[in-house]
Amino acid sequence: MILLRISAFFLYLALILAEDVPRKFPDGFLFGTATASYQVEGAWDEDGKTENIWDHLTHTQPHLITDYSNGDIADDSYHLYKRDVEMMRELGLDFYRFSVSWPRILPSGFADRVNEAGVAYYHNLIDELLKYNIEPMLTLYHWDLPQRLQDLGGWTNPLIVDWFADYARVLFELFGDKVKYWITINEPKQVCYNGYGDSSLAPAIDFKGIGEYLCAKNLLLAHAKAFHIYNDEFKPKYGGIIGIAISARWYEPDSDSQVDIEAADDQWQFEWGKYSHPIFSETGDFPAVMKEKIAAKSAEQGFPRSRLPEFTREEIDYVRGSSDFFGVNHYSTHLVYRNESVYNVHPVPSFYDDMDVGFYQDPEWESGESETVKIVPWGFYKLLKKIREIYDNPPIYVTENGFPTHTGLQDDNRIRYYRGYLSALLDAVEEGSNVRAYAAWSLMDNFEWMQGYTQRFGLYEVNYDCPERTRTPRKSAFVYKEVVRTRTLDLDYEPDTDVMTIDEGH
Repeated sequence: MILLRISAFFLYLALILAEDVPRKFPDGFLFGTATASYQVEGAWDEDGKTENIWDHLTHTQPHLITDYSNGDIADDSYHLYKRDVEMMRELGLDFYRFSVSWPRILPSGFADRVNEAGVAYYHNLIDELLKYNIEPMLTLYHWDLPQRLQDLGGWTNPLIVDWFADYARVLFELFGDKVKYWITINEPKQVCYNGYGDSSLAPAIDFKGIGEYLCAKNLLLAHAKAFHIYNDEFKPKYGGIIGIAISARWYEPDSDSQVDIEAADDQWQFEWGKYSHPIFSETGDFPAVMKEKIAAKSAEQGFPRSRLPEFTREEIDYVRGSSDFFGVNHYSTHLVYRNESVYNVHPVPSFYDDMDVGFYQDPEWESGESETVKIVPWGFYKLLKKIREIYDNPPIYVTENGFPTHTGLQDDNRIRYYRGYLSALLDAVEEGSNVRAYAAWSLMDNFEWMQGYTQRFGLYEVNYDCPERTRTPRKSAFVYKEVVRTRTLDLDYEPDTDVMTIDEGH
């Protein structure tokens, strides 16, 4: 199986390299870039904004961040948003995916008081985008939960379903006439597992085997409630669409043995099927394998009931179908196996003990600054194919895809990544996958969570030593600009990086 996989990879690479004719994207295909509020805005306590969970974590436990940094200033997009939009114009983008800071709009976390200064900032950003025919794609929640709500339990408190719905309604009322593309929640797995079942993202609760499952149910119900509010009250007036952005790696069996095939199937269902299955499957609810394995483990461990909360019949029906599109954030691929080495190696209880799989990445795969983001385009193709096959080919919006490098403007490895993944996307489209949009992560370097500023994902480099946070296009920005301009993927294109100009009319 390993030899076959290596041979398939080199055949895939050879086909890409041998293809001289530029490949066209479908008519109407949308290109954009993405960022998130805490990662770029700065102004962490200006104009009425209150503390969020990332402010709290970076200020109280700075040692958890690789370079002891924070997002207090970040890219200063709160003050430099016009330069950000100018960069989008330089690239010729169709849309910009950004998120709203919950405590910048609702300082108490609740809908009792709306912060007008925060509202003005987002109106100004949205108006600047629309002025140049760039569609705003607004994410309601990209991890900046008000700290006061976290003090009440955050996503493990069932009342957050109503808190989030109230927040969503405020945004729909404020911006619904201008924004046609909405995303409720970004990367549920990272919110729930990394934030509540582990300590690798804020709020770093690390309540293994329980915290992430409490969070998962509440998050899905909160998403569904926001969807139904928009669908019932705002879509009839404004005609937009609303969905969710799910982080999804591809999990490839390490061999052709049935054991490894089942292990890989279990892993994707635990990792991202936990959030996609309740929304996109015909039956709804958590995946059956999750329910069975967690219930069995819970009983063995002496719990009186499964650690995975159950949905009622009404809740299953409420969540099922609650998305107009499948938003997918994809970065890389893992190889998965199951043998005696995977048992009794994780804390009990815990998410990974419940799953009982082993996974790794081939050391021969090219990587950048991150050890886990490796260039594996065929995994992206297989992921898009899987979504098409198991969920009746929903509209797919690639809401994040990108590659981290060091500082510097010559980023040929990022270019190889983008070209490989866009080619894989076109392979899936040619087979029938309904992929409608692609957002590169990221428009510019930003605060990369626990890695601080040590990993750079930007098409534009940001100079953090400069108070003006100067943005400079990397070579990859010129390549992406040409893809957007021509609506084709030309693997032979070599950009002139002397100057980035704004196309007239965009």
